[in-house]
Amino acid sequence: MITIFSDIISKRLKYVLGIIFEDREIQYEIVNDTTIFESREEGLKLVYSDYLFDNKYPTISPCDLLSEEKLNEHHLQVKKWQGEETLSLDGKVDPFASIFYVITCYDEYLSENIDEHDRYPGSHSILFKFGWNEKLMIERWCEKIISFIEQENHRTIERKKIPFKVIPSFDIDNTYAYRLKFGYRKWMSVSRDLLKFDKKRLYERHQVLKGELKDPYDTFDYIKSIIARGFGVKMFWLLGDFATYDRNVDYENPSHQALIRSFSQLTSVGLHPSYQSNNARSILQNEKKRLEEILGEEVDSGRNHFLKLKIPYTYEQQLKCGFLNDYTMGFADIPGFRAGIARPFQWYNLKKDQCTELSLHPFALMDGTLNEYMKLTPNEAKQKVDALKSEIKQYGGDFIMIWHNETIGNYGKWNGWKDVLEHFLK
Repeated sequence: MITIFSDIISKRLKYVLGIIFEDREIQYEIVNDTTIFESREEGLKLVYSDYLFDNKYPTISPCDLLSEEKLNEHHLQVKKWQGEETLSLDGKVDPFASIFYVITCYDEYLSENIDEHDRYPGSHSILFKFGWNEKLMIERWCEKIISFIEQENHRTIERKKIPFKVIPSFDIDNTYAYRLKFGYRKWMSVSRDLLKFDKKRLYERHQVLKGELKDPYDTFDYIKSIIARGFGVKMFWLLGDFATYDRNVDYENPSHQALIRSFSQLTSVGLHPSYQSNNARSILQNEKKRLEEILGEEVDSGRNHFLKLKIPYTYEQQLKCGFLNDYTMGFADIPGFRAGIARPFQWYNLKKDQCTELSLHPFALMDGTLNEYMKLTPNEAKQKVDALKSEIKQYGGDFIMIWHNETIGNYGKWNGWKDVLEHFLK
């Protein structure tokens, strides 16, 4: 048992202690009574306070962040604590506050930087600024805090190792390139190909619709084979109304629905909320209802299309619609860890200063980040996969990577990328 003394037992401090100790199954208690603290004769001790005890206990001097209840600007610098780069907030090096600042994405609440899709760019994050985005900073700080307590108390702390898992996930934005597209959509596509004089697509469409060629986006048997190999695959299906950025097959099509149900019998199928759904909760609610009616069961997991995530608005809307698990925590433009962590954790709403029921499942990498943003070759992409995998294997967590059914068929600009997926799974 670790007994921790703090002048103020705030919600923020309790949240941080939970992040450090609970998944590692380390027992702890926090007290704000000096007499009780000193009377604890068994176990280990830590002081998170500037209070001067008669006895010398291992101490971390707190900054103001964890005792505050509102959002405030803080002057950030990088300093070292126990040999690890850590945040200095307003001149105080505080690893507890560093954990809270990063895992809550504190900087995103205070920033007005957005890209053309109304997203906070990873290139503007403090993690990218300090060169930390590909490091599990939360786990590094957790381990340093635990080691500090061990060293100063001359005791070893038994703890559970955070497990490492590889989790392939797939966003189904476009179920098929040609199949199941009828009427206006079909003829508009044909007209576009004619205007561009795109003989290849005209031929492909004709052959696919005749049943003589497999649709180039139809990689679903391959995805099912990955499930059969024992991977805990996550699927997220786009069912939004047709629009500029929402262009999937009609959700009412019986063959489309049958395909979705076939996956729900094998693995987890969640919603891929449309681009439009970020503008109105009613749209999100309708799309959730569509998937629930197709599956015949409640849906509580999702990952937003285009990775549209505006904190805290997006998560507040998800909670109001009954979502309990979100897989959007990551950046489109850079690889790595948006919240400095790879294991699931509860979202802390800084706007309301409270921990919520929404579990966040961070992803580390997306196919489009490597190919479209970073312009990497498949071999270069494998090296990036290896680097992130190594980091997660060392500190623990889920290596979640985002793929799309159309990117793993070695088709067009994605030629060779199926091999990258296999490398990720290796």
